[in-house]
Amino acid sequence: MTIPREVVEVDDATLIERSLNEPEIFAALFDRHAPLLHRYVIRRLGPSEAEDVVADTFLAAFQRRGDYDRGRPDARPWLYGIASNVIGKRRRTEANLYRAYIRSGVHPAEIPGRQVEDGVNTLAVNQPLARALLRLTQADRDVLLLVAWAELSYQEVADALAIPLGTVASRLNRARVQIRQALDRGEQGE
Repeated sequence: MTIPREVVEVDDATLIERSLNEPEIFAALFDRHAPLLHRYVIRRLGPSEAEDVVADTFLAAFQRRGDYDRGRPDARPWLYGIASNVIGKRRRTEANLYRAYIRSGVHPAEIPGRQVEDGVNTLAVNQPLARALLRLTQADRDVLLLVAWAELSYQEVADALAIPLGTVASRLNRARVQIRQALDRGEQGE
């Protein structure tokens, strides 16, 4: 199906509203946001989980589109919030990815024979970073990675996770301090 030009040019809120009567229009939201969401999920869970998480995210978004706050023209925070919930249900997979990277030094996106998306291997910077991310609480890790990897603003993270702006700031500060301390210890031969 070809998405009409007038649909491509509207904001997310309008697109979601139109999809209530024309469900096929929701595909334009997928086309618009799925590639970056996919890259984010690869960073969090590895390539084997990314397709399922993105599919589950858009399925949940489609099912909840009637509840979307149409006062928000950009659906990215909403979609990343849903993705964070889906990722949260796969905490063990994320922890196993970090542990595997710590042991091997190879991020799954770097395995020979696999296509690597540009920039997805941010975790592959170093093993101490993987260790530090593993030690964060899920809530702190979600905030940190939504800011660092999804490039959401503090307000967008607050919207995505349905938490106050001050909570975003405090979780992000705590996560950054813990990461910095862990990396400093790693440099000293932890």
